[in-house]
Amino acid sequence: MLAKTYGSAVYGVDAYKITVEVDVGQGTKFFMVGLPDSAVKESEQRVESSIKHLGFRMPRQKVVVNLAPADIRKEGSAYDLPIALGILKASEQISAEKLDRYLIMGELALDGELRPIKGALPIAIEARKNEFRGFILPKENASEAAIVDGLEIIGVSTIDEAIRHLEGKEVIPPTQYDTRDVFFSELDNYVSDFADVQGQENIKRAMEVAAAGGHNVIMIGPPGAGKTMLAKRLPSILPPMSLHEALETTKIHSVAGKLGTDAHLISQRPFRQPHHTISDVALVGGGGIPQPGEISLANNGVLFMDELPEFKRTVLEVMRQPLEERKVTISRAKISLDYPSNFMLIASMNPCPCGYYNHPEKECVCAPGVVQRYLNKISGPLLDRIDLHVEVTPVSFNQMTEIRKNESSADIRERVVNAREVQEKRFKEQTGVFNNAMMSSNMVKEVCQINDAGKTLLKTAMEKLGLSARAYDRILRVSRTIADLAGTQEIAIEHLAEAIQYRSLDRDGWAG
Repeated sequence: MLAKTYGSAVYGVDAYKITVEVDVGQGTKFFMVGLPDSAVKESEQRVESSIKHLGFRMPRQKVVVNLAPADIRKEGSAYDLPIALGILKASEQISAEKLDRYLIMGELALDGELRPIKGALPIAIEARKNEFRGFILPKENASEAAIVDGLEIIGVSTIDEAIRHLEGKEVIPPTQYDTRDVFFSELDNYVSDFADVQGQENIKRAMEVAAAGGHNVIMIGPPGAGKTMLAKRLPSILPPMSLHEALETTKIHSVAGKLGTDAHLISQRPFRQPHHTISDVALVGGGGIPQPGEISLANNGVLFMDELPEFKRTVLEVMRQPLEERKVTISRAKISLDYPSNFMLIASMNPCPCGYYNHPEKECVCAPGVVQRYLNKISGPLLDRIDLHVEVTPVSFNQMTEIRKNESSADIRERVVNAREVQEKRFKEQTGVFNNAMMSSNMVKEVCQINDAGKTLLKTAMEKLGLSARAYDRILRVSRTIADLAGTQEIAIEHLAEAIQYRSLDRDGWAG
């Protein structure tokens, strides 16, 4: 007898329907076809053991399991449950008339219990797209899949519960999740706040400008100056995530298996801080079974790279294309996957190996030329994609102990949101451009017009400070953002002056 169940395969951040066809007929062997990997092939032993524990029997006949479409490779252990139910149905041990109304996924333990799977959210989206009545999956993944409305999410702990529900012997109530209520309740629930930061007013201002225009930032300063503390507070002043952004971010974390058992919609912008020993594959994604890397997990949020020169050069160089294209492409012999990587890069570094070059009080002990060699670890093309270079100086004792009310993240975010709304209107006709940092060189010429006084100031700055040619477009982009924060249409001379001071590493002689 032939039986069909339905599962799903996840490629990139999207899922695709897989039909599990099971035929039980004359013969004695078990066959698994349809390009299964080793984990799928091993399901025979897990399935046999689990159905025996339920009092059923493994058919001692020819069993053929086909995973269609047969030209797409199937990976992982999540096909155990649909295969087991298909075998029981094809051998007429269960009736389960509603089997074809549900998309089913789950890994089986030997005693019939279900273990959680990866990618429950994109699979649930695919189930709704294909008009399935519901999605049967392990109970630990139910709240994650329930983010998708218009679909019955049936969380089960054992294969027995799934069978009883499908045969109508036990009605398992669908898992309920009010997506919008949870999304809006956690939207502004940030632990860190700029109100906690004493002093560093110029760095707070630079962070505000970066957030308003979506600009990448690098902070240069000695140890203990507050670079990491300031970076961790950046998500609190970024514009609130839209529901679409939240779903996209949650899908990526779901595919990577980063949501955990208490999974819910990610409503706050992610903040990822990889260690400097990370590999290039772990950063951009890939592997034998391609998985999203740190830059994709930071999508719609912040990627913070502390002590940037300590990262391997190959790791830094692979970021160049994702920073430009806002996506990363992982290519293999038979498949090519795109992962979104629309993130803000916040980097920090010491000015030299000892950390005290240009320190107001402590003396640098590095040998001549060491500072420049240290900075040369960051290539020009990568530095070209970072708009703001900010020098961070230590906070004095008086500033740390001063009792004053600092501006909160909520106040700063209000100005950032207003500036982003201006940019949204400006670029509404442009595809793939949402903020000033995304502007092309041609758009900069059109949008960032400056008067004669501004041209004179910019020319003088480039000559006197020895600014490189790459700094020109960056200064104009940042000055446009500063003008948006000020609520003016024209880029004034004071906006240009502020933007010029954010190009520390482009100045000739900065490193001695």
